[in-house]
Amino acid sequence: MSKGKSGGMGETIRTIVYAMLIAGSVRTLAFEPFNIPSGSMIPSLLIGDYLFVSKYAYGYSRYSMPFGIGPGGGRIMEHMPERGDVIVFKKPPENKVDYIKRVVGLPGDRIQVKGGILHINGSAVDRKRIEDFVERDRDGNILRAPQYIETLPNGRKHKIIEFLGDNGPADNTMEYLVPAGHYFMMGDNRDNSADSRFLSEVGYVPAENLVGRAEILFFSGDGSAALWEVWRWPWAIRYARLLQGIE
Repeated sequence: MSKGKSGGMGETIRTIVYAMLIAGSVRTLAFEPFNIPSGSMIPSLLIGDYLFVSKYAYGYSRYSMPFGIGPGGGRIMEHMPERGDVIVFKKPPENKVDYIKRVVGLPGDRIQVKGGILHINGSAVDRKRIEDFVERDRDGNILRAPQYIETLPNGRKHKIIEFLGDNGPADNTMEYLVPAGHYFMMGDNRDNSADSRFLSEVGYVPAENLVGRAEILFFSGDGSAALWEVWRWPWAIRYARLLQGIE
């Protein structure tokens, strides 16, 4: 092989290696793509949504690193989440599966749901009824759910739905006291979300388990195809939601 061909091949390899290192650094330190696999965050996030999660938003822990590589015992460059943030985290206690929920309770908060209404530190969160949420199931049947705008104490607003009204299995709960260094997470689809209300299933989420904050919704399908399977993208891709962002 001539020196010219050898040099060209070496340059190509170096370029590929550099590109992989840059991509790996961005995924590790800045943004990571995440796919919504379930309906627990409807109507804010739908099955088939793809979004970017900012890894730097809350600092770094072993669970925000690829494959959980890194020392345990807390976070570095830690920043505290705000109520209303939508967060990807490793579900306790096994700390392996990625969940995405909205943080409603901070360390030291008292959280309770009474008659479907969220209470924080003894005060009911403002909830305003709006038009029903409407969707079609896989069989084409039209489903409706009461929909509300919920306003958290810091002024953050987001939509929630109650498919079972205010009589779902977790619409009347005990009062929870969020431990130091933990957060209380809930899904916006209140009657179809395994979240911190279920202490034996999810419970309080340690700060160390936070992966990052949901930031940018960049693709939205119907959940029938992966992002890279262009040939399987549905005709009715939800382009309109790409402009709405995450409230």
